[in-house]
Amino acid sequence: MSRGNGIKIFSGEAHPEFAEIISEKLGQPLSKVKHYRFSDGELGVSLEESVRGSDVYIVQPTCYPVNENLMQLLIMADAMRRDSAHYVNAVIPYFGYARQDRKARPREPITAKLVANILAHEGINRVITADLHAGQIQGFFDIPVDHLTGMKLLAEHFKDILADEIKAGRVVVVSPDVGGVARARKFAVMLGTDIAIVDKRRLHDKQNISEVMDIVGNIQGRTAILVDDIIDTAGTICHAADGLKERGSSRVFACATHAVLSGPALERINKSAIEKLMFTDTIPIPETKRSEKIMQLSIAPLFAEAIKRVHEELPISDMFD
Repeated sequence: MSRGNGIKIFSGEAHPEFAEIISEKLGQPLSKVKHYRFSDGELGVSLEESVRGSDVYIVQPTCYPVNENLMQLLIMADAMRRDSAHYVNAVIPYFGYARQDRKARPREPITAKLVANILAHEGINRVITADLHAGQIQGFFDIPVDHLTGMKLLAEHFKDILADEIKAGRVVVVSPDVGGVARARKFAVMLGTDIAIVDKRRLHDKQNISEVMDIVGNIQGRTAILVDDIIDTAGTICHAADGLKERGSSRVFACATHAVLSGPALERINKSAIEKLMFTDTIPIPETKRSEKIMQLSIAPLFAEAIKRVHEELPISDMFD
């Protein structure tokens, strides 16, 4: 990590444990920063060391509370730019507002593009993130975006715990909706399995309310692995899991990169047919949202390797070959 300018890694308050793992993997201690709040709720940041001429990396997923964590990221970037940092890199394991990537109805904003503009206009030079809700969001940015994925990490885990069933051809990867077919197909290739698709529809023209209509593919007597990028209220994934079990799957597992888990998510997961739900640690899961059914795998080492390659000007794509 000694190539070119010095490197400094800072953490926001959203997920300091994630930053600590990155720091440990790189053998680079976290730089010191003081976070504080004014009496009216305004956020404040004070860098405890100089970043002049350094390549800085700010580790901050924009998870709940989304607006506060996003604002803190911007304030940190502003402080570093004003202290003459050489490059300011935003490491955003979970990119909030990614689901607002198009106009689904008239007179709606495209907020993912707005956030991309704000980050670039603030002087951030590069973004490192994982499993954007839609890959084309990379095109919303006018700065480089390194788009990592947690799918390989999750696939390797299932290869270990379901090795015999995969070898016997008794595992099927399932997309919980038509929009996730490409993701499920890639996951199935990693495992060497077939795929199936849950055909659903939204009810009452409301978000997070759906029902299973049909299942395309052979699931009878097979272990199903539902694959998604984000699990928020868990309505879609739990309805899909229950539908798979009712229609003949012997076991149902599920996985996703980002554990948003808002509202009734935990209750739904605990009551569902899901045997185990695997996440990466792009978002911290508080004790109040933990369950015996939920497991997290750390994707932070992958981010550490990406930071190392960015700093040493090596290709990121080699990490996925």
